[in-house]
Amino acid sequence: MKTFAIIVSAVAVLAVAGVGYREMQLTEQSSPALHTRHNQTETREFERGYVEEDEHGAKRILISDVKLAAAGAVLAEAGEATLRDTLSFNGVLRANQETVVQVTPRFPGIVRSIRKRIGDAVASNDLLASIESNQSLTVYDLKAPISGTVIDRQISLGEYASEQKPAFVVADLSTIWVDLSIYRQDLKRVRTGDEVLIDADDGGADIKGYISYVAPVGSIDTQTAIARIVLDNTDGRLRPGLFATARLVLTKRSVPVAVRAGAIQTLENRTVVFVREDKDKIEARPVEVGESDARFVEIRAGMAAGEAYVAENSFVVKAEMGKGKSDHEH
Repeated sequence: MKTFAIIVSAVAVLAVAGVGYREMQLTEQSSPALHTRHNQTETREFERGYVEEDEHGAKRILISDVKLAAAGAVLAEAGEATLRDTLSFNGVLRANQETVVQVTPRFPGIVRSIRKRIGDAVASNDLLASIESNQSLTVYDLKAPISGTVIDRQISLGEYASEQKPAFVVADLSTIWVDLSIYRQDLKRVRTGDEVLIDADDGGADIKGYISYVAPVGSIDTQTAIARIVLDNTDGRLRPGLFATARLVLTKRSVPVAVRAGAIQTLENRTVVFVREDKDKIEARPVEVGESDARFVEIRAGMAAGEAYVAENSFVVKAEMGKGKSDHEH
C-alpha cells in the first residue's frame, strides 16, 4: 500500500508540474501581445495627460498646439532681450496743439448748410459749411485751413453763427502728445531726451518715444509737472482724451537668453519653464534665472536661444501636468 501511495503522489506532482510548465509556456508565447497591449495602455494614459520623466528627471506631458491655443497659452522663442530698469508714470493722450486749428466764421450769420461732421477727414480748402452773412445777406463758404480730422463742431443747421465762437475745430492727428504727470520727488530723474515706453492699454506693443519737453512750472491742484512725448500716429492707433501709462527707462542692458515673465513657474520647489519638445510634448525644464524686468527674465542655464516655450498662460500647462500626475497615481 505504501508503494501504491508513493506512485500516486509522484504522478500528481508530475501532473501539477506539467500544468505549471504549460502555463509558463503559454505566458511566454503570449507575452509579445501582452507587451503591445501594455504599451498601448501607457500611450493612451499619456495622451490623457499622463506625466512621464525624461532621463534628467524633468516632467513631460503630451499636449497639442490646438489644446494650448484653446486654453489661451501662447508659444514664443527664447532669445536675446533688453532688460530695462524703469519708473512708471500715468499720462493722457492729447491732440498736438501745434496742429489744431479753430475755424471761426468771418461774419456772423445763419448756417445754411453743413458739409462736415465730427470725425470726418478733410483736406485743406475742403468746404465745411455755408453761412448767410447778416451784413450782406450773401452766402459765403467756411473752409478747412489744414488737412486733418474734424474733432469738434459748434454750429447746427439754421442757427446763428457768431464770429466770436469757433464753428469747427480741425486737428492733424498724424502726431499725438502724451502728457505725463511727474511728481516733484521724481522730477530730478526726468530729462529731455530720455527714452520712454508708452502702453496705450489697447493690447498692442509698447511704443517707444522720447521726452521732448518738461514744464518749467507745476500744477497747484495736482502738485505735478508735465513731461511730454510726441508720438507718430499715422496709423491712427492713438486717440486724444484716452489715458496711457509710461515707463521711463533709467538703465538697460542686453542678455543673450531670456523668456517672458509669465513663462516662469514653480513645480516641486523648482523654477521651471514649459519648453516645447518633439512637436507634441511639453517639458517642465528646470532653469536658472538671472536679472528681470516687468517683461522679461534672464535665463542663465537650462535653455538655449531659439527653443520654443509657453510664454503666456503657462499656468494652464502646470494645471494639466498636476492633473495628469494625479490621474496616474490613482
